Amino acid sequence: MDPVSKPRVKICCIASEGEAWLAIRHGASAVGLVSAMPSGPGPIPEDLIAKIAKAIPPGVTSFLLTSKQSVSDIIAQHRRCGTSVIQLCDRLETGDYAELREAMPGIGLVQAVHVTGEGAFDEARAVAPHVNGILLDSGRPSLTIKELGGTGRTHDWNLSKRIREEVNVPVFLAGGLTASNVVEGVSQVQPFGVDVCNGVRTEGKLDEEKLCAFFNAVSSCSQ
Repeated sequence: MDPVSKPRVKICCIASEGEAWLAIRHGASAVGLVSAMPSGPGPIPEDLIAKIAKAIPPGVTSFLLTSKQSVSDIIAQHRRCGTSVIQLCDRLETGDYAELREAMPGIGLVQAVHVTGEGAFDEARAVAPHVNGILLDSGRPSLTIKELGGTGRTHDWNLSKRIREEVNVPVFLAGGLTASNVVEGVSQVQPFGVDVCNGVRTEGKLDEEKLCAFFNAVSSCSQ
């Protein structure tokens, strides 16, 4: 991938159909719908996730962000929510990816890997053969109250670049991205896509001015 290639954009922490359509009108390829999390911004009820997912037009991907670690729980949650992709924000503890694929044919699996150190490199290599994509984020799943995303922090993009070079699935870059740093992040990591929540929000609400600035910055990556 060329350093100047334009990545796809996923707008996360979508809280309403109105926010979803605002993101889509500005060029979002995907929207992230956050279910219950131990901490962080953006969780909404599952019935609202299902309503928004149903309204998403063809060609735009809906992501269910889940903190669940049991395959059976994830399958049941997806049946309630009906998104086109599951983003696993924590590690699987019960069951495996093959069971998820068998139970949910055609549903994409994206595993979040939190880039806290060299261990992220090994983790990404281990999960890559089993998923459709990897999302590199800045959470801290080892904390007593886990951080699984939405931290507003960047991480070591040098390590993210190494991961992207090593794995053979699409990589999304997340964590602390804004209009002012996304070009640098894309240039350094060269991801398939970028993911943003806090960087396009003001007091928790999707901010059209920040959204415009972010998409303008991303568009400049292809010039």
